[in-house]
Amino acid sequence: MKKVFIILSISSVLFACNSSNENITTIAPNTYKFERNGESTVSFPGQTSRIRMGDELAKAFLKPTEEDISSLAGKFSHEAGENNFKESNLNLSSKNIRSKVAASTDLFSSNTTDSQAIKADFDSWIIGQVNNVFPYWNNNASKGVAGQLQEAGGGPVRWVNAKGLEYDQAFVKGLIGALMTDQILNNYLSKAVLDAGTNITDNNGDVLVSGKNYTNMEHKWDEAFGYMYGNEPNIESPILNVDSYLNKYLNRVEGDADFKGIADDIYNAFKLGRAAIVAKDYITRDDQIAILKEKISEIIGIRAVYYLQVAKATLANDKGTAFHDLSEGFGFIYSLQFTNNPNTNMPYFSKSEVDNFINTLMKEDGFWSVTNKTLDDMATAISAKFNFTLEQAGS
Repeated sequence: MKKVFIILSISSVLFACNSSNENITTIAPNTYKFERNGESTVSFPGQTSRIRMGDELAKAFLKPTEEDISSLAGKFSHEAGENNFKESNLNLSSKNIRSKVAASTDLFSSNTTDSQAIKADFDSWIIGQVNNVFPYWNNNASKGVAGQLQEAGGGPVRWVNAKGLEYDQAFVKGLIGALMTDQILNNYLSKAVLDAGTNITDNNGDVLVSGKNYTNMEHKWDEAFGYMYGNEPNIESPILNVDSYLNKYLNRVEGDADFKGIADDIYNAFKLGRAAIVAKDYITRDDQIAILKEKISEIIGIRAVYYLQVAKATLANDKGTAFHDLSEGFGFIYSLQFTNNPNTNMPYFSKSEVDNFINTLMKEDGFWSVTNKTLDDMATAISAKFNFTLEQAGS
């Protein structure tokens, strides 16, 4: 007799089956709502805390009269009870950002050398902002000189180092890869994490984590979900653009006609995968993991190419706009090393390939000396590894 698991309390219109998993049919829920005994089983407070910590840290990069290395580093490496944030609940939290940077099971559990080098990059951007930009806050920037650049037409003022890089953009966009993407794709959606220890046996038997209303496998999936939707006011109806990280740039990519529908693809994969865990249907779960790895990695690749391309339009006559775009592109390029190609289960670009891109952008006088050909060559190389064209991502 065919066995059918139905996710109670959820109306359904879509079905996911796998021919090699004939005994189980997972019914796709309408939204990310899962309950046991009338209470929610969804929980990801640590992810929400880190997103909010990151939002405060991003703003602090632009407060030269209030912040120094110690205060910025404190927001990055927070310890419970320290008064690092304006949001009091964050000060009480035992979570911090730095410990989860380049910390995934798949990429860094046996590669502490790269993990420490990446953490050191983020430390260096904090130090650079305080030592190399804050002292020149009111100076005009020029080749080899840090200071401010105003975008043409009375646009926003940007603050750059001597090579034209905005450290805050490098930091925030770098975290999109090193924290959010790495934790989602290479940690919580890793089989080494989802299926660790007795997770499969426990999930099959509805054995809950002590004192909680979820199985360990359910919780790991929710933690992945939390790095994308953790700051949403209602996860059953995400509105997007509610933080400075992956959620914001999923919204930006969704707004590009070439990629419209990616937001639904990602949300549907998260909720169907979660439903599959409840139904003990691990084949459907793994199918959704592959979709999430491809689509979330695409966000990084698309935005890297986009910023390299749009910067060309203003590079000659509007350094403020061009350098801001290139600084955002710098961070997304840095984030490429944390993507995951579902066909190989490895990043689309290795650390050494990313380092070469970064060194190319920063060589000689950095953005002051970069050429359109360099930006084109780099954007072409990035788009070639993904399932989109240079033209689609670059406009």
